[in-house]
Amino acid sequence: MPYHPSADQIIDLYDRNASAWNDVRGNRLIERKWIERFRSLLQPSSTVLDLGCGCGQPVARYLIEASMSVVGVDSSAHMIALCTARFPSQHWLQADMRTLKLNKQFAGILAWNSFFHLKPDDQRRMFSVFQHHAAPDALLMFTSGTSLGEALGEFAGETLYHASLDPQEYRAQLRNHGFKVLDHIVEDKDSGGLTVWLACRLP
Repeated sequence: MPYHPSADQIIDLYDRNASAWNDVRGNRLIERKWIERFRSLLQPSSTVLDLGCGCGQPVARYLIEASMSVVGVDSSAHMIALCTARFPSQHWLQADMRTLKLNKQFAGILAWNSFFHLKPDDQRRMFSVFQHHAAPDALLMFTSGTSLGEALGEFAGETLYHASLDPQEYRAQLRNHGFKVLDHIVEDKDSGGLTVWLACRLP
C-alpha cells in the first residue's frame, strides 16, 4: 500500500532539527513509571539496547544513572553526537534500526517513541531485529499507536509521521518471534497518553 510521503523523511527531519528536539524533549521523564518498571525487572548491571535513542535523555540518562550500560542506536548523526558528548562512556552508534545486526544479545531492548515512526511494513520486519538482539528472558518495551493506520503530527513546522499495526497483529508478531506479552496499556493517561507494550523473550 502507498504510504504518506513524510514516512521517508523522518530521519532527515530529526537530523536537521536535533538541537531543537534536544531542547523540546529536555530531561522531563513523563513516562517515568514505565522506565522505572523496565529498570526494576532487569539486573542492575544489565546492558540495554536503546533503538532510536535520540539525544540520550531522559530515557537513556535514567538507565545510565541507575548503573546500567546503554548501547544507543539512532539514524541521526547529530543526535548521536549529542549522546556522545553527554555520556562518553556509553556506546553510541549511528545506524538504521531496520537493518541493525550487532551480533550481540541484550538483557533489555527499548524502542521508545521511535518504533512508531516506522511504516507498518517496516514495523513488521522489526520483530526479527528484536528477536536477533534479545537474550533469553530479555525485556522488550516499545510504544505504538492504537490501531492499524497512519497518524500525522508536526514538529519544527513539518509533518511528523507515525504509524501502527493492530493490537492483535502486535501480539501475533511478538508470539511468532518468541516473546510473551507482559503488559499492554492503551493511551496511558499517567504517561502522556502513550500506548505501551512490555514483553519478555521466552527462554
